[in-house]
Amino acid sequence: MTTVLLVLHFFVAAALIGVVLLQRSEGGGLGVGSSQGMGSFMSGRGTANLLTRTTAILAIAFFALAIALALLGRGAGQNRSLFDNMPAGPTAPAPAVPATPAAPAVPTN
Repeated sequence: MTTVLLVLHFFVAAALIGVVLLQRSEGGGLGVGSSQGMGSFMSGRGTANLLTRTTAILAIAFFALAIALALLGRGAGQNRSLFDNMPAGPTAPAPAVPATPAAPAVPTN
């Protein structure tokens, strides 16, 4: 389920980027959605209204999918703290005991 929503979220994000780039900004921008680029299909105002509505719908879908993915993934994670996996006892090596010198060998007669 999460994978399907994640793929859908990717497509909505890509479509949102495309629609925003199609819109004409105040300074002209890319202006692909202007009436010159669309031929006689729609007027400049009609194209702007369509792109604005499409942007709003895609933005709502983007945020809804983001919230849904956050809610689905909130309980799936495990504690990944280093302190949770610490051993109970000390991990330092035991101190080395100095070796006692061996007694000299006594010759037997």
